[in-house]
Amino acid sequence: MEDRSTKKTGRPRPRLLRALGKADPPHEIELDGSLYRRVDIFKHDSWAATALYEGKRGKVVAKFNRKQPIFGFPMHWLGRLLAAREARILQRLADLPNVPCYSGELTVGGIAQPNSVAHDYVEGHPFERGERVDDAFFPKLQKLVKDIHALDLAYVDLSKRENIIVGADGQPYLVDFQISFILPGWWPGNSWPIRKFLQLAQNADEYHVFKHFYNSRPDLLTEEQQKIATHRPWLIRAFRRLGNPTRSLRRRLLVLLRVRTGKGRVESEHDPEEGARRRIESSKKSISL
Repeated sequence: MEDRSTKKTGRPRPRLLRALGKADPPHEIELDGSLYRRVDIFKHDSWAATALYEGKRGKVVAKFNRKQPIFGFPMHWLGRLLAAREARILQRLADLPNVPCYSGELTVGGIAQPNSVAHDYVEGHPFERGERVDDAFFPKLQKLVKDIHALDLAYVDLSKRENIIVGADGQPYLVDFQISFILPGWWPGNSWPIRKFLQLAQNADEYHVFKHFYNSRPDLLTEEQQKIATHRPWLIRAFRRLGNPTRSLRRRLLVLLRVRTGKGRVESEHDPEEGARRRIESSKKSISL
């Protein structure tokens, strides 16, 4: 196996490709008047910088959405919009036990940060490909997704294993609701076409749960459930036809800008996100064995 630790990495991202430009997430934040200090930066990409903080109520995760202008065009409005939307979703899901609790308004030096959203940290690790979890894990995840759907939401991003956390208690948790779809309470946002899209997005959620279920614990699936897990819905196929070329183009651009190397995978970045760092460490351990 190739040792990724010896591969050449890209240069640090220019400020145009960082949500906060040259700045990093602040060293200290306040939540409910209490001080929290930064202990780690999980990632800092073009759209958000996410960091871990620790304080009075334990560990919290704070996400700071885009503020850096793009070629002089202001982007504060997008950061505020994304933060307000995710905060609203977390508040709607407040009664569900396997979703991190919203931590309230975040301030820095007493000044509100409208581009930010914070929630409690979930102790555990991101679900890994083919990870063998206990028998109750996926039934609980299915119930959690069903409960989310009952609140007129679709998670949307369940294809990313990093968004499923295997808690220290062995239970499944969902984090990062940035691109989740929430049905508006007003017309025409809640009209039939939008509700139909919500239904399709929820069907895609169910498919991804079964797909992870199939890859992890096929011994627990019925024959009918295995068929669901291996039959990709048309909406996902359509998005992949668009998304795959877009992702390839983005990777080539990042290589051209020397932010990434080789095939443009996130692991080749100078300071890769937490999920990529875990994969690199796992690769190192495999090699050492």
